[in-house]
Amino acid sequence: MLTAKNITYSIGNSKLLDDVSVSFLPGKLNLVIGPNGAGKSTLIKVLSGQIKPQTGNVNIGGLDIASISLTEAAKVRSVLSQNIELAFPLKVSEVVMMGRYPHFTGAPTAKDDTAVEEAMHFFDIHAFAARDYMTLSGGEQQRVHFARVAAQIWYPVQNSCRYLILDEPLTFLDVRYQFEFMHKITALLQNADMLVVGVVHDLNLAAKFADIITLLHGGRILATGPRDEVLTTENIKTAYGLEPVIHRNENSMYLFFE
Repeated sequence: MLTAKNITYSIGNSKLLDDVSVSFLPGKLNLVIGPNGAGKSTLIKVLSGQIKPQTGNVNIGGLDIASISLTEAAKVRSVLSQNIELAFPLKVSEVVMMGRYPHFTGAPTAKDDTAVEEAMHFFDIHAFAARDYMTLSGGEQQRVHFARVAAQIWYPVQNSCRYLILDEPLTFLDVRYQFEFMHKITALLQNADMLVVGVVHDLNLAAKFADIITLLHGGRILATGPRDEVLTTENIKTAYGLEPVIHRNENSMYLFFE
């Protein structure tokens, strides 16, 4: 389990997170939504240990994240940040191998090579393996980073969950690859030890794929739970200032805005 308790994070007089407490479960797709400035990316950075909150704590597998070294945490927790820049030429396979760095010193092992190969196949980028990463489109580069963060936690870890934390992973992707990516994440979650937390902007994608949705507004949690409990007319109006038209049937939900 991944939990945040009583998290407050401020920059100057701006309180980006205000007493936020939330839990995320393995085997579930946990998606975080909310308008710009709601605190989504700040929460992701706190959960991944990139920034330290002024109050509260984050527990990963029952341990305070502050007590775990970056190297040890990286063996079980992989993070896709919002802005990724590589300013030097590398082959795609070399970029994906960067995900395996926490697991070896010196040269990669056969196990690391296999993880890279399988992750590239899983995300359908194996045809790019020998390409210069810098020559790829923005969407293709994003898919390379999907494979990189997946390769990092490709193998189960004894007595531990694997944690995949995603900050706006759908940036640069067209509609086809957005849906493909979400289906890939759903497939990864067939592994009961996999815990995924991600930020998305598209409410309909959240409605379609999320098991649990957390809605942030003004640095606080407005609602968290299954889609039908979170994606209500009242919550959407409060968070986004728009009144949705919500269509529901037994297996799906769609939101329209007029």
